[in-house]
Amino acid sequence: MNAATLYSALSWLDLFGIGVFAISGALVAARNGQTLVTFAFFALVTGVGGGTVRDLLIGAPVFWVQDSRVPILCLAIALLIWITPVKFWRPAAVDWFDAIGLAAYSVFGAAKAMQLGIDPVPAAIMGVITASVGGVIRDLISGEPSIIVRPELYVTAGALSAFTFVLLAQTGMPGILAALIAFVAGFILRALAIIKGLSLPAYRGAGSGE
Repeated sequence: MNAATLYSALSWLDLFGIGVFAISGALVAARNGQTLVTFAFFALVTGVGGGTVRDLLIGAPVFWVQDSRVPILCLAIALLIWITPVKFWRPAAVDWFDAIGLAAYSVFGAAKAMQLGIDPVPAAIMGVITASVGGVIRDLISGEPSIIVRPELYVTAGALSAFTFVLLAQTGMPGILAALIAFVAGFILRALAIIKGLSLPAYRGAGSGE
């Protein structure tokens, strides 16, 4: 399967990843008791932030400017969360929607970069950027500690999805199967990080006196 066909076959991951990230953004606004306008802003910025940075880096047209479905989806999600009773959303919902989006968008971001001829390793990095930047922007504008500086695994889970997908695609595995395996791998790692608090070892040199 060539890169163009692979990208086309995985395009469903784009709207899926955008949607779940938009949900996570709107839930942060809900948690902070914000207005509907702020809900819409959080949903849009979280949904498209990573993909926007990816497209700027690889020289592609910014995807949501070219496709009106994307902002419409984000705004519709913001409205849906706004009218939904708060009891429907558990406090951990942001983390779980974010985990789904992280795994899905890591795969799609890498696939899009490959479709545009980006080499495998940079393509995987584009997947990580696609998946993580939206959450970083969401946390920044909400005044919360950024997800990437929290101790549990986050970017590592996105990297697992992106690099697994690129590696499997390079071996000739069908794109959908490669995407499914990569998505599941990244999601499971992120889920374990949420449940078990898994983290990488922290740098200890600053406190060693050396």
